[in-house]
Amino acid sequence: MAENNQVKSRRDQQLERLRKKYPDKKFEDDEEIYGQISDDYDQYEHELDGYRGREKALGDMFSADPRSAQFLADMHNGQDPVLGLVKNFGIEIKDVLDDPEMQDKIAEANKEYVERVAKSKQLDEEYEKNMEVSLETLRQFQEERGMSDEQIDAVADAMLSVVKDGVMGKFSRETLEMFVNAINHDSDVANASEEGRVAGRNAKIVEGLRKQNKGDGTSPLNGKNGGAPKNKRNMDIFDFANAAK
Repeated sequence: MAENNQVKSRRDQQLERLRKKYPDKKFEDDEEIYGQISDDYDQYEHELDGYRGREKALGDMFSADPRSAQFLADMHNGQDPVLGLVKNFGIEIKDVLDDPEMQDKIAEANKEYVERVAKSKQLDEEYEKNMEVSLETLRQFQEERGMSDEQIDAVADAMLSVVKDGVMGKFSRETLEMFVNAINHDSDVANASEEGRVAGRNAKIVEGLRKQNKGDGTSPLNGKNGGAPKNKRNMDIFDFANAAK
């Protein structure tokens, strides 16, 4: 029996790609589908502009002095950078280093290099220290919530994705909505708790008034006997409280 190979439409192919890339989203309506496609295009264009800018900067540098391109290529291939300087710029590079008029500039350049290396080392040490604490925090969080390794990995990946987007200067609507919801959460919980507390207090007041209004056979505080229902004009505070229960 011949197989019936059904060719997927371009729309179905795109939906399959989106759902594979964003497994947490359903993409059940056009607004969500085209909104995500638009966000992806914005991201691609932003990254492409960055690549083009860096490519242009390198191209301008290589055009100004083609020797710099060969020097970088030699370094990329593992050649000693000092030998690369001599190979591409000649032994005269040593004369420049020995030039008395260049000593102050060379000293300043070397100072910047040393400071940059020290700063980089300091940042690496701080990163390792912070990461050690963060991993322990993740472990404790996973244990407290009873989460699987896959679940805590997904949380960590989502956090790193937000950090990466921030470094790239990208803030998607999904990220903004996530933080807005997180900021409003405590306020919403507090408001709901206060509403529940007030409702409970009012219920107790009404119940107390109802019992007091019924009485135990004695005359009520309003000095009127129970009996025929009253119209609103003759109702007092206890009647209104009793009607509100």
